[in-house]
Parts: sequence; structure tokens; C-alpha cells
Amino acid sequence: MRTASFIIHLERAVARKPQVVKLQSALPQPAETLPAVDGSALDEAQRNAVFRPALHRPRYPFRLRDAEIGTFLSHRRAWEEIVSRRLDFALIVEDDIALNPAEFSCAYDLARAHVAEHGYVRFPWFAKEAPRLEIARSGSCTLFSPRRTGLGMLAQLVSRPAAQRLLAASETFDRPVDTLLQMHWVTGVRPLVAWPSGVREISDRLGGSTIAGRKSAVQTIHREIMRPIYRAQIAIHSRFRQERTR
Repeated sequence: MRTASFIIHLERAVARKPQVVKLQSALPQPAETLPAVDGSALDEAQRNAVFRPALHRPRYPFRLRDAEIGTFLSHRRAWEEIVSRRLDFALIVEDDIALNPAEFSCAYDLARAHVAEHGYVRFPWFAKEAPRLEIARSGSCTLFSPRRTGLGMLAQLVSRPAAQRLLAASETFDRPVDTLLQMHWVTGVRPLVAWPSGVREISDRLGGSTIAGRKSAVQTIHREIMRPIYRAQIAIHSRFRQERTR
């Protein structure tokens, strides 16, 4: 079986380099550093080649920041590696996580046993997704299909068929990568969740997020108004699509 582990790391985020080294020794198999795409270095032509507003419904109500585009392209780079190397699956993690070894080992083993069949398993850092269907259980860890996919791309196990579908669905995109992953009717991929995952998000200890940027008061108010509306739209679409595919 051909597998790999990738740690997505932005080279200019030097404060995170020691954490990359820690992750390389903590992950269940040798891990490669995968250079992240620096969204701030993209020119207008590069941005326009991949970003297309209002591609899908429900419409994403915010303009993507350069860092969000870079993050999306970084995950696409990882999916491309899975496909080009003909890997059976790969573990993809971002560089701002810490692991509880015992919990993560249990979650990873459970995900590994089922990723060939289901394609994509997320390791979220907080329990927010409501289970729709339990797939398997091992000790205290459960693998389940959520009612609605949560946000965040900290850690995931991705098979080659899932990577192929994700690449095909995201040659151009109109929203952040984790938001597109919520739309299984677009991607053809239904992510599972392994919980407890043993994954913690520690960006605050590493100098803060490389995605978040300053927002004006108007932008902040706009987001506060539109975010719950968009979430409700996604919930309705997700529920409707699930009912149609039962």
C-alpha cells in the first residue's frame, strides 16, 4: 500500500518551523513538508485563473482573501501529490496543530481502516458535528458520517479517488476550501469524522493565524449578518441533498 504524510507549511511563517519538526516525529509515518502557496505573492492573473465568484449555490457572500486562495491552492497541491504519485491515501495536516498521541493513534487507525471505502476522513479539533450515521468504533473513538460537514482543514486522511474528485471539482473555486468540502453535491466527496481526534489547534501559540486579516468595522458587521444566513443555507442544501440520496 502506497501512503504518505504531508505537512503544509508556509516558508515565511518561520515561527512555525519548530512545530513542523515536532510534527514530523509525532505523526504515525514519516512526513514531508509540503510548501504552502503564498496567497500574498499571487498576481492578478494567477488569482483570476482560479477564483470565479458565484460559481455555486448557495452563493458565498464574502470575497476571498489572498490567504484563503493560497490555502485552497496548498490543499490542491497535496491532492495533486496523491494523484501524481498514485498513492492509495495520504495524511494531510496543517502546521498549526498539536497531537494527543494516544487519541490520534486510535483515530488514525480507525480512519485508515475505512478511508479506501469512504475516501475522506476529517480529524477536527472540536466536537461540533452531529453524527448522522456511525460507521465504526474502536475503543473510545468513533468514525461517523456527520449531518453537515464542519469547517477547518487541520488534519485529514484522503484517498486517491477522493483527491481526483476534489481536483476536478475545484479547478476554479468561489469559496474557501473547507467551505467547499461542506458541499458534497458539488465535490462528490462526503467526509467522515473521527472523534475524539487527538488534534488541537495551536495557531495562537505560533504567532496567530496565517489566514485571518484585519477587517474594517463595515466588513465585520457584514460578516456577522451574513455568516448565519449562509450557514442556514448550507444546512438546508445539505439536508435536502441527503434526503434525495437516501
